[in-house]
Amino acid sequence: MKEFVFNTITEKHEQRNYPPPENPLFCVMHRKLRKGETRNCTDEVKLEDVSITNGFYSISLSNIISGEILYGRTKYDCTKGTLYCSAPGQTMILKGMVFNSEVYQITFHKDYLVGNHLFDKIKKYNYFNYSVNEALHLSPKEEKLIKTIFKNIKIEYHNNQDEFSKKIILNQLETLFNYIDRFYKRQFLNRKDINHDLFTRFEYILDKYFETNQFEETGIPSVDWLAKQLGVSYRYMNDTIKAETGKTAVDQINLYLIEEAKNLLLVPDASISETAYKLGFEYPQYFSRLFKKKVGVSPKEYIENAKMS
Repeated sequence: MKEFVFNTITEKHEQRNYPPPENPLFCVMHRKLRKGETRNCTDEVKLEDVSITNGFYSISLSNIISGEILYGRTKYDCTKGTLYCSAPGQTMILKGMVFNSEVYQITFHKDYLVGNHLFDKIKKYNYFNYSVNEALHLSPKEEKLIKTIFKNIKIEYHNNQDEFSKKIILNQLETLFNYIDRFYKRQFLNRKDINHDLFTRFEYILDKYFETNQFEETGIPSVDWLAKQLGVSYRYMNDTIKAETGKTAVDQINLYLIEEAKNLLLVPDASISETAYKLGFEYPQYFSRLFKKKVGVSPKEYIENAKMS
């Protein structure tokens, strides 16, 4: 398997024999191989097995027919056409890939966003850090809209550059980001069964962690650790749980701790400090503050109220 590490967009274009980018920090491409360029003279193209790591952001839209994409610990479901986004430094492995020859792609370096509010705002678009199997599956209507935005950006990209060019491109790029965000939220809503299954497994992992005394021995599990147990990225896990419950993964961990605390505190002669340590808190004071914040009374008051009822 060939391994490619592209630190710059220009480097990628040179290696892949693409035309030089109009701007070394930004490029938009719409490629469709002619039938004579494909081995089987169809609209399907088979890629060699490769590993690709980019030093820049990438948004790609293509119709994948078959094959396997690996991103970290996860595999991408290649049953549908898809749009996927990647951030700098992420490695993608393509095996036995066959896709429709038409591909839309935008690549840009973060430096292209310097001086624009997108420089900071891009951190809020979680999908750039999703694993590829968490890619966006577009409906025909959504795909048509995304392609229109791609084409609008491409027109401006190839237009004679003037003082308005970059601003127009960035405005279109933000529109693209926002539509992708909207369609991801639609996908989360449409996948309620999957969302529920992930949250159920999330709770199961917490239960096992508690039953094996891992809270006391290892401490409160991090959201990154939980995401790895589920085989997804942290941001995807967090967004899925929030779509399912209305609360973040951290909120759910805290709620789990509080529910277990309520039970432990009602054990005869229960110690607040021992309860805190059993639930993974290094400092009992922090446990008491969290408990009061979530329950409305301190652990001591909770115990006293239970005795009086």
